[in-house]
This record gives sequence, C-alpha cells and structure tokens, in this order.
Amino acid sequence: MKSVYREVLKLDQKCYDKYLLTEDILMENAAIGLKDALPKKAKSILIVSGPGNNGADGIALSRMIYKKYKKVFLYLPFGAKSKMAKLQLKRARCIGVKEIDKPCKADVIVDCIFGSGLKRELDAKSVEIIDRLNEQKAYKIACDIPSGIDIDGDIKKNAFISDITVTMGAFKEALFSDCAKNFTGRIICADLGVSHKLYKESTKTYLLEKRDMHLPHRREKNTHKGDFGHLSVVAGKKQGAGVITAHAAYAFGAGLVTVVENEPYIVPYELMSSTTLPHNFTALCIGMGLGNQFDDECLSKFLLFHDKPMVIDADLFYQDILIEVLEKKRDLVLTPHPKEFASLLKMTNIADVSVQEIQKNRFKYIRLFSKKYPEIVTVLKGANTLICKNDTIFIQRFGTNALSKGGSGDVLAGLIGSLLAQHINPLQAAITGSLAHAFSARSFKKNSYALSSQELIEGVKCL
Repeated sequence: MKSVYREVLKLDQKCYDKYLLTEDILMENAAIGLKDALPKKAKSILIVSGPGNNGADGIALSRMIYKKYKKVFLYLPFGAKSKMAKLQLKRARCIGVKEIDKPCKADVIVDCIFGSGLKRELDAKSVEIIDRLNEQKAYKIACDIPSGIDIDGDIKKNAFISDITVTMGAFKEALFSDCAKNFTGRIICADLGVSHKLYKESTKTYLLEKRDMHLPHRREKNTHKGDFGHLSVVAGKKQGAGVITAHAAYAFGAGLVTVVENEPYIVPYELMSSTTLPHNFTALCIGMGLGNQFDDECLSKFLLFHDKPMVIDADLFYQDILIEVLEKKRDLVLTPHPKEFASLLKMTNIADVSVQEIQKNRFKYIRLFSKKYPEIVTVLKGANTLICKNDTIFIQRFGTNALSKGGSGDVLAGLIGSLLAQHINPLQAAITGSLAHAFSARSFKKNSYALSSQELIEGVKCL
C-alpha cells in the first residue's frame, strides 16, 4: 500500500529544510514527471498554465520539450504571478518559447492551471477555459490534480477531464473522492528530487494495491471442512440477497455455509439451511434483504448472544438494535453504501447529513465515525471504497461501474464474511474481500452493463 496525504506542503518543506533542496529543484523534477508522461509519437502539445506554481510546472515543461516536439504551445490565461512562474517564463522565453492568446488544437493537452491547494470555486473565465479544453479530442494530462477539483475532492462547477494525472511528490486524498473518479484518469506519482521513501512521512491514509489482497489459498494438505470455518448468513424478507451472500462465501473458501431463515428454505445443494444459528458457526453475515422478517427478540439472538465476528449490511443500518451492537461488540465489519451510512451517522448522533454531503466529504465522515467506534471496521462503498479502522483509512480504488447492479453488495458481504469465518482478522478480511470483489469485476470480459452477481462470484474463483 502507498501513503496518501490531504496536502503535501509539510513534505515539500522537509525537502528544503532537511535535504537542502530548493523550490527550483522540486519544480524541475515535477516538469520531468510531466515530460515522462507525454506520448512519444505526439506532434503537438498544448500546455495551459495558471498564474501560480502549478502553472510554473507547466512553463518549465514547455522549456524542456521545446524543439523535441513539432509544435509546443504555451497558453497563460491569467499570466504568470508567482515568483517561480515569472522565473520559469523568463527561462522559457530565452530559448524561444512563445505564448499564445487562446487555446488551440493539439494532440496532447497538459492542464497546469490549478493544483491540489484549490480552496475556492472556479471563476467564469476558468470554467470557460476548462469547458473548451474538455471539448477537444486530445490526449489529456493533468498536473498534480485536474483543475477544478478542490482540496476536499469536491467539484463545484467543472473540472478538467484527464486521461492521466501526474501528481507531485505523493498521492492526495482529493484524487480519490468519488466525484473525482470521472476526471482523474490513471493516476501516477512523480518524485521531486528524492525518492518517495525519503519524501513521505507518517500518515493515516493509504492507497491499497493488488498485492494487499491475500487470497485464502489452502496450504495444508491434511484438512477437513471444519478447518475453514462455518459462516451463517441470515436471509430476510428478500431471501435472494442472503443466498447470493452465501454463494459468494462458499466460493471464497468457507468450509460450511448455512442460510438461516424463519422457515425452512430450499437452498442450492452445496449450502445448508436452518431456522436457528448452528452451534458451530464461526462468523455471521446479517442485514442483506433483511426487511422486517425478524422481531427484536430474534435479532437479539442473532446479534448479541454470541461472540462471533459479524458482517453487518443493508437493512440493519436502519434498526435501533444496531446501537447496542456497536457498543457491545468489537469484531464487526460494517458495509454501508452512502445512504445507509447517512442513517448510521444519524442513529449514532455523529451527524445528521444528506447523502450528497457525505459524498462531498467521505473522508471526513468516515473518520468521525471511526473516532467514536475505533475498534469497528467500516467499509464505505462507492466508486472509491473507503475502509477505516481506528482513524486509519485504506482507499480501494479498483472498483468499476460494472458493479452498479443489485446483488453486488451482497457478494461483497459474503466475501468478507467468508474470511471472517476462516479466522482472518476483520480489517484484513475487509481489505482482501473488497479487493477481490473489485478485481473480479475488472476481469469481466463482456459488456460493462452485463455483470451479474453470479458472474462476479465466478470471477472471484479465478483470481
């Protein structure tokens, strides 16, 4: 996993104070990072630079690539105002770089208008420029962060739509908000004169990588089904949701899976069915399609009268009994989508906010919840899923729009529940389950609209 920060001013300052680097050195390396991202076969490059140091990165780039490409256009809609922008412009002019007075067509557009420190709404001129750039058919590169995305990852008016974002020094939280996902493209990180290991400092936010997924491969040869846990899945009013969860759990290695229902229910042959919790179960999934199928007494038996780890999902985020569960239990993984998370925040007296407000400030609200319940693992689903425990956030960015189908969340609950049943700790179960869920979707070869829960489960088998 890789370190992520809200802002990197302190990290830049460390380069000046500890490593005796200068602002100039960092800027030269930023421009090299942009240069390395340019397509080698491009003939024309349009660099749009703002008045500050993000713009100065672009001006430095224009100097580096001048005469290396057939045409290099530098557009400065707001002039050069920062000390470094003025210096870089002098250097660029000395070798012959000329500015243009309006955007032109080019094979590649490099957005260096605003960086990660944006804390205000775009003015009308900025919006107009970004709109014109977005309309052009070109390969598009954003410097640090696409212009129009603010420090919280929110987009109030518009933002530059990039194919690739070259972020400088370290990854920023703003790049991984849900609304930013339509604008960032592929995200890479450029070093600024020292290696990332020297640049970074301690953080409580991390970007997950594929290697953080630890699949439940069976290593021992002398085994039996009981060695791999027994997951109980409570099926409620919408029984299909529970069955999907149970299928996913069975495919992900649980030795036994029982569907628990009010009345005997015919389940697929490899699953078991019961009206009570089996005496030997090792983990529980509950909430998927639950509805009002069980009274408070039954829910109490499911949730409070055992010490097994649990995945809590869906309808339980609207049930008052959840407050008691949160206060008494520790080995919990909560898997809400934003609407369910809004209900959870309200129930726990943390915040009474809309789904829209949560989506604008996902990092903020999951941290608030984690501060009150530090031992609980929360998986806030979304375009970029956030997994949080003890105020530490892990960003799972590999999800795709193919997962926007009914049943996808039930599969995720089953994957995490299966790992809990196999005695994996809740945080690692959430991380591996979420990554497996995402990479199964990414491996789907048919149309993006066609992924079903069963095909998602089949994909997990082939990771």
